[in-house]
Amino acid sequence: MEVMKQLRQRAIRDLVDQRQIRTQQELAAALRERGFRATQATVSRDVAELGLAKGRRGPARAYVLPPRLVEAESSGEERLRRLLADLPVELREAGLMLVLRTLPGSAHAIAAALDRARWPEVTGSVAGDDTVFVAFADRRALRLTRTRLQAFAERR
Repeated sequence: MEVMKQLRQRAIRDLVDQRQIRTQQELAAALRERGFRATQATVSRDVAELGLAKGRRGPARAYVLPPRLVEAESSGEERLRRLLADLPVELREAGLMLVLRTLPGSAHAIAAALDRARWPEVTGSVAGDDTVFVAFADRRALRLTRTRLQAFAERR
């Protein structure tokens, strides 16, 4: 799947999760607010691919995430916990970044799980082959996240 499509569909999941979106036109407008240019046909395809359906949201019917996506969104922390328990990980601080070194080919899975966990302390992450860089806004957020990640890694 191309990168822009992944980003757009991630934005759609976030929008549907955060607010009532009743029509594809509303969804296209909300995407434009976030900087995505998408035609009605593109939005329609995305809605179908994501499996969005109309459901009760407050007093109105609006798009809701299918159970498989809700499950995937909430399982990020558990996936991260399993990965760090199974893989050797070295954690180092570098300014306001945490550097995780692991086995070759494993960094992307760790970064993806961390992103799915949606910890508010994490500003963002970048993964290479065996290294993940995690950025933070302040030292408190970095220390909190490092403590959590170390606890996950020590459960071997």
